Amino acid sequence: MMAGSRSGHFHEELVEFLAKQLVNHPEAVEVKETQSDTASILELKVAKEDLGRVIGKQGRTAKSIRTILNAAASRTNRKVVLEIIEEK
Repeated sequence: MMAGSRSGHFHEELVEFLAKQLVNHPEAVEVKETQSDTASILELKVAKEDLGRVIGKQGRTAKSIRTILNAAASRTNRKVVLEIIEEK
């Protein structure tokens, strides 16, 4: 169990690092992880005006972040899901 939680923390830091490189307000970047039996769910929140930067044209940037995340997660045999949360 310990190794799984450490790798989850790594995935959280990876998403946070990537998001902070893309946005104008890195201090507003938040990543929260929730665990289920088979997957880790990462929720990414950014400042409202930075939402387009992390999603990208036609979702390309978000897809790229997910690709990097899944490549890192493939070593842990756990599915990692990235959800980009839009603040209301």
